[in-house]
Amino acid sequence: MALVDKTVGILVEEYYQELEVWYPLLRLREAGVTVFTIGPHAGATYKSKLGYPVKADRQLGTVSPTEMDGLVIPGGWAPDFLRRHPSCVSLVREMNGLQKVIGAICHGGWLLCSAEIVQNRRVTCFHSIKDDLIHAGADYVDEPVVIDGNLVTSRIPDDLPQFCQGLLRKLEGC
Repeated sequence: MALVDKTVGILVEEYYQELEVWYPLLRLREAGVTVFTIGPHAGATYKSKLGYPVKADRQLGTVSPTEMDGLVIPGGWAPDFLRRHPSCVSLVREMNGLQKVIGAICHGGWLLCSAEIVQNRRVTCFHSIKDDLIHAGADYVDEPVVIDGNLVTSRIPDDLPQFCQGLLRKLEGC
């Protein structure tokens, strides 16, 4: 498989949207990508909005952007908690600076705003945070998936097939 040499981290925190973690995690692994989860505490278990657990493989602040080809930011309330960690915001900003693939779905756009990487970028997100992205300088569009350079963004769980296809296309190209 073409993607066996690729590595992607998926950010996790309390109240993540379950499909937006598990669908990309399983789809990327199915494609041969090495995937690990990153949370505030390695080994800690974080519950989704519906209580479904995910364990953090790695700890924020200990992961280098040079270790990964891509990063996935799921939605739910998790991005609001994640952006309170300076090491998480720095990781997103550094990944962007290295032009690594960054996928953000639903409320994941909040973390893109906090990392200040959406200025003059074309993105999409869950409709309730579109004003946040616009105020951060983004060009918001209402489409299932938007790819702008290294950014892959989507709106809702129904967009996950297109989101994952976009992530895979970008990973194949890096």
